[in-house]
Amino acid sequence: MGSARDYRKGPVTLRRGLVPRSTTDQRLLDSHGSTDWVHTDPWRVLRIQSEFVEGFGALAELGPAISVFGSARTPRGDAEYELAERLGSALVQAGFAVITGGGPGAMEAANKGACEAGGVSVGLGIELPFEQGINAWVDLAVNFRYFFARKTMFVKYAQGFVVLPGGFGTLDELFEALVLVQTHKVTSFPIVLLGRDYWQGLLDWMKGPVLARKMISAPDVDLLNVTDDVDEAVALLVDSAHQREHEQASSAATAAAVAAREASTAASARAAEKG
Repeated sequence: MGSARDYRKGPVTLRRGLVPRSTTDQRLLDSHGSTDWVHTDPWRVLRIQSEFVEGFGALAELGPAISVFGSARTPRGDAEYELAERLGSALVQAGFAVITGGGPGAMEAANKGACEAGGVSVGLGIELPFEQGINAWVDLAVNFRYFFARKTMFVKYAQGFVVLPGGFGTLDELFEALVLVQTHKVTSFPIVLLGRDYWQGLLDWMKGPVLARKMISAPDVDLLNVTDDVDEAVALLVDSAHQREHEQASSAATAAAVAAREASTAASARAAEKG
């Protein structure tokens, strides 16, 4: 077959027709060519990686923190805005940093309360078509392209959640955290719903049709703490023993439900074999 020139491309050796016409450095430095690569999945993977690296680096030394969620539509001067502001201040006094989505409304109020109380006020922003920007009360801001990277930061660097009245985004964060607690992906992680009138309908639905149809176990509902009082909310976040009791009861109920389902399946299989 004759001699063949070895062309080494990192750990790979190429010969004959597979030898490229240009080097890797040459292609890197060539300013010409298509820019479609910017929108390909391999490049997206690098962007996703960079978001985690930047987020971890920015928040690693934050210390104890609580993530606060609520509506961006809550107007200044509203009772719920003032509630969020008092919450931010009380969390700082209890030794926590305050993490929000960094936007306006209830998020701004919690950041303002934390900032004015002399604590650390964090905003984790997200790229949206209707850009709102980071509110003026945030001391440390990290902006994300991807919701899932941002959600990781909300949970990883918080010891618990407080959820004020809000819409789909707030509900999304609430149920994401609730599933993580129910499945023991996070432990000793209290979730406090602040505003009993707003949240009572959701709790009634959970205790009603959701529980009646055995979609959840009774102790799962107790993973949610509901109050109107800021001091009580902060006390629930500080006292992890109370939360651990709820988590242990939920775990035991889940294990019992799984065992009962497996026993039922086995009984059905035996009955089918006999039939």
